[in-house]
Amino acid sequence: MAFIFDFDGTLADSRECGLIATREAFFNLDLTVPSDETITYYMGIPIEQSFQEMALEPLNETDFDELLKLFRILYKEYEGQYVKLFDGIPEVLAQLSEIDDCFVASSKHSRVLLRNLDTLGIQPFFKDVVSADMVTYYKPHPESIFVLQERHQFPLHRAVMIGDATFDLQMGKSAGIRTCAVT
Repeated sequence: MAFIFDFDGTLADSRECGLIATREAFFNLDLTVPSDETITYYMGIPIEQSFQEMALEPLNETDFDELLKLFRILYKEYEGQYVKLFDGIPEVLAQLSEIDDCFVASSKHSRVLLRNLDTLGIQPFFKDVVSADMVTYYKPHPESIFVLQERHQFPLHRAVMIGDATFDLQMGKSAGIRTCAVT
């Protein structure tokens, strides 16, 4: 079985970090700050898409790039304090990685994802990762799963997508694999 995990909200609780960094980035650029509910809803897709959806004001390319840059600075500043593994994750990953291969399909940028996996001490459990900057189409499109499948030649009928967001489950279903929702 190929175990494909989402990162945010599945392996690690990064909700508070994402909320704080998003609110501050929008506020510091004099943009309407999205509600916590709106921010949480869009946490399953890359900020390159979600921030466009959340912004009430029209953003030109320069303003949008500044928003993304500021968010990334703030997120990095707060992640050590707010991004934490969910209870039992190292133990579960240790068991699953002994059975078969584990992967991550995340909406994070690869630089941030790899930094988080390393900082949290779980990077060794994963055979490979696919991030938003490695695909053309974001979740819920199944491209991330297909990239992993092509690289590692696992049969799709022996794969499961494990995630917390609707986008994760839609991605798994679109790829024709099993899905497992976590709360």
